[in-house]
Amino acid sequence: MEKILIRQIMFQEMREELKNSEADAEMYMKFMKSHCCYEAIPTSCKLVIFDTTLQVKKAFFALVANGLRAAPLWDSKTQRFVGMLTITDFINILHRYYRSPLVQMNELERHQIGTWRGDSFKCVPAILQPLSSQYRSRRQPLRRHLFPTEKETVPKPCFMQKTIQDVGIGTFRNIATVQQTASVYDALSVFVERRVSALPVVNEQGKVVALYSRFDVINLAAQKTYNNLNMSMQEAIRRRCCFIEGVIKCLPDETLETVIDRIIKAEVHRLVLVDKEDVCRGIISLSDLLQAMVLSPAGIDALLAS
Repeated sequence: MEKILIRQIMFQEMREELKNSEADAEMYMKFMKSHCCYEAIPTSCKLVIFDTTLQVKKAFFALVANGLRAAPLWDSKTQRFVGMLTITDFINILHRYYRSPLVQMNELERHQIGTWRGDSFKCVPAILQPLSSQYRSRRQPLRRHLFPTEKETVPKPCFMQKTIQDVGIGTFRNIATVQQTASVYDALSVFVERRVSALPVVNEQGKVVALYSRFDVINLAAQKTYNNLNMSMQEAIRRRCCFIEGVIKCLPDETLETVIDRIIKAEVHRLVLVDKEDVCRGIISLSDLLQAMVLSPAGIDALLAS
């Protein structure tokens, strides 16, 4: 009789533990579902809109000048938004035509956005309704939503105390990197082929010496050096000016909470996971955190491709 009672108690405890675990997993998903898109927008923020008659060259210069990664495209003839111009478009243009024998780079500079070949741009704008739930949105300020202010405190789930290697959040296999001796064109090729947002730059020993992101590519427009994509990554990194994310690292045995706090304080989009020898072992991005803590509990298996 006593053994039966002990088993019942153990079974009840297991059920409670499972229930708490499920509640933990859904905590941030429920928080995101209960908040609106407007709540993610800073009180003071910048919005730049490009007319499709603007020259491609001037459009990218404007992105640089305003520190932006993307801008909506407005067609004055149809009086509607027709798409988005992003840094990815800039990368695709450079990669596609830099070594083309048929098109000169200075010729591309004279093209207008509207007359540019449509397959280089995102033709369908991504529009969020102001009052809609936003847990499906990929590029929202996650720092505020996953880790809200004191006025809207969300209890921290137990998994926040687990190590990165235990929770498995991030990319740990087949990591896209680039050698510091490689050319900028080589880096653009990796961006296009692997569809990654940043590349750890490594030396001959595989140690991380820098991080080169898609946003860094826009410096080529700022410095008007996109006609020299044969320069080494080492040189490109040395020439970088403003808006540099930098290399912020973490170790496999650090907790998820520690990693997230580091992302918040450094105001970066990702951390490079390294071992004790500083060799790159993985990447942990905001997208990874969003997938694991919000989208997966909501039944969404993968982030939409950018």
